[in-house]
Amino acid sequence: MAKLLHPKATAVWLVDNTTLTFKQVADFTGFHELEVQGIADGDVAVGVKGFDPVANNQIDQEQIDLAEKSPMYRMKIKFNPAAHDEEKRRGPRYTPLSKRQDRPNAILWLVKFHPELADSQISKLVGTTKPTIQSIRERTHWNIQNMQPIDPVALGLCRQTELDAAVAKAAKATGTVMSDDERRKLVSTEQSLEMDTEPRLPSSMEGLETFTLSDSRDDEDKKSNADYSDADSFFNLPGGDDDEDEDKKD
Repeated sequence: MAKLLHPKATAVWLVDNTTLTFKQVADFTGFHELEVQGIADGDVAVGVKGFDPVANNQIDQEQIDLAEKSPMYRMKIKFNPAAHDEEKRRGPRYTPLSKRQDRPNAILWLVKFHPELADSQISKLVGTTKPTIQSIRERTHWNIQNMQPIDPVALGLCRQTELDAAVAKAAKATGTVMSDDERRKLVSTEQSLEMDTEPRLPSSMEGLETFTLSDSRDDEDKKSNADYSDADSFFNLPGGDDDEDEDKKD
C-alpha cells in the first residue's frame, strides 16, 4: 500500500488551498477529522509548511476537483512503482545515533536474562550485528568491563510486545520450563503475570522454618508432671507476702 510523503504537511496544504471537507482530508492523509479541524483552526501543525501533493506526483488535480464537487468522494494516492513492496523490505533495525551507545548494554541484558534468544532475534530487536552479540556472549567485547545490563525496552530500542513475542517464540522452541524464575524468563509478560507464584520464604529466613528457642517435648513433660492437687498450684497464685501484709494491717 502506497503511503504519503509528509502527511501532516500535505494536510496543511489541502486545508489552505482546497475546499475539501475535514473528513476528506482526514481520509486521504490518515489523520483524525478533529486533528484536521485543529489544523484549520491553527491549533495543530503550527509552523508546518504545506506540501503540494499534486506537484510531487502523489495525486492528480482531477481527483481534487471531483472531491471538491462531491463531499462523499474519497481521494486515492497515486500509484508509485518505486514504493512497491517497500513494507516487505527486510534489514537491520535502524537505531538513532543518540541511542547507539546504549545498544551494547541492551545486548548484555538480553544475553544475561534471556540466553535462550538466538542471535538473529537479538539482532532484530536492537538492530545490531551477530559478531557484536557473539563478542558480548563470550565477554571479549572491547568495552565489556564498563558495560551494564539495561532493559532494551527501557532504553527505547524495542517495544515490550516485540520482546514478548521473541521470548515466547524462543520458549516454544526450548520446550518445557522448569523453575519459577526460569518460567518467567521464557514466557511473555502477560503469561508471566497470569502464573501462580510459588510460596517461598524470604532469603533471610531460609533454614529457620522449624527453629525454636525451647524444646516442645520438655514443655509437654513439665505440664504432665505438674501437681494440681491444691488451688494455689492450679491457679499459679503468688506467694504469701500479700497475706502477711494484710495481717500486719489488722
